[in-house]
Amino acid sequence: MAQGEIIIADDNAADRIAVAQALSSAGYEVRATAAAATLWRWVQSGEGDLVVTDTATPEQSAYELLPRIKKLRPDLPIIVTGAQSDLVTAIPACEHSAYGYLPKPFDAKELIGVVGRAIAEPREKNELRLYDEIAGIPLNGCSQAMQDIHRLLAHLARTDFAVMIEGEFGTGKEAIARTLQAQGKRSGGPFVGVNLAAIPQEQIESELFGHDPRGFGCTESCWGGRFAEAEGGALFLDEIGELPMEAQAQLLRVLERGEYVTLGGRAPVKTSVRIVAATSKDLRALVRHGLFREDLYFRLNVAPLRVPPLRERTEDIPDIVHHFLKILAREGSAPKHVDPRALDCMKRYRWPGNIRELENFIRRIAILHPQSIITEQLVEQELQYELGGAVVRSLVGEEPPFAGAVKPVLRKLFEDCGDRLPRPGLYHRVIREIEAPLITEALAATGGHQIKAAELLGLNRNTLRKKMIGLDVHPRLSKL
Repeated sequence: MAQGEIIIADDNAADRIAVAQALSSAGYEVRATAAAATLWRWVQSGEGDLVVTDTATPEQSAYELLPRIKKLRPDLPIIVTGAQSDLVTAIPACEHSAYGYLPKPFDAKELIGVVGRAIAEPREKNELRLYDEIAGIPLNGCSQAMQDIHRLLAHLARTDFAVMIEGEFGTGKEAIARTLQAQGKRSGGPFVGVNLAAIPQEQIESELFGHDPRGFGCTESCWGGRFAEAEGGALFLDEIGELPMEAQAQLLRVLERGEYVTLGGRAPVKTSVRIVAATSKDLRALVRHGLFREDLYFRLNVAPLRVPPLRERTEDIPDIVHHFLKILAREGSAPKHVDPRALDCMKRYRWPGNIRELENFIRRIAILHPQSIITEQLVEQELQYELGGAVVRSLVGEEPPFAGAVKPVLRKLFEDCGDRLPRPGLYHRVIREIEAPLITEALAATGGHQIKAAELLGLNRNTLRKKMIGLDVHPRLSKL
């Protein structure tokens, strides 16, 4: 007995046949058409348990037909397919009550899985899962991690919640914030980004909330601040962990009451701004050490979104590389192709600077090397330069010496626990133990000079100061 009847509408014969074969092999009855009129006739007749339709048919787009289908048969799940792999295409599918969106080309197992869930799920729940089941909407990459991000993005774009984006430097946190703004309810408003780590601590409150010179006995004009600039739109607060306590209290007031007071002012200022915060550090650790307000953390963390580092989604590297090569070609660089072995070589590198580092790497190759094919040898050569002339051990399968030294310690830690596991929070305990001596040695090497030590470590000075406080590291400490 068939699991259900699927209606397929796609004017591309090859795609139509591929979808039909995949679903037939999974035990579904299938009827397919290239015409929107035929699809509508079948739906009107009450046929089909699910519809798979391309975004465009010769007569009209799926987005024109979807509202009619949902009005006639609100319980009929619809999966939209299309050649575009971005939120600009996927979000309209959700807005028109599609169950999900699958970009072409998609894996047959992925299609069967989405269809199976859509049919098995109780009909009354379909509307609640519109965003949960969006699959494979990559910005740059189709890894599971990025699919999870895009499912969440498609949902959050329709809300006005505060969003917290967690991720390392160079992972694209601001790009995600801009996507939320461009696809969200406030798309017509401004997007204002502020890197709090780049502003002196004593100026942050004035920068964000503005100042009233009369409160300081001055006659200079008022500065409205970044909140005033972002009115009606979104304010992106990068490195939110750098926010001083006074400004944290003001931001909490914005989130709770929708108002703030300018520095030196008295009357509260009403504001309507979506807050998107980002951090590259563990805010929970800052809360524990009294460096970040717990109530503000929970207010900002209503919708947390973690962006994985590039080393956790290396399968996305080919897509990202080709994306950057297309950009370079549009900018006037000669078109280049990448040898598959060169891509494999890039996948083995850890990319500590994440996507930003990869972009700079591709740009350097495009500028310095005239050949049209990026080879494995060329990538190895440039990666050695990336590491300051060091041997790229990971490319030849050798273990870096630091990892080799740490691994026995970690192995003994697990062995000492016997049949049990270490207590939760192991990651942060290990990082803390490594950070303290690293910062101590950096300070010792620079004679206790915090600015030089921060530059050596690749940290912002304020970040280094907070880490020193949290780890109880003092600049007077030196090598023994």
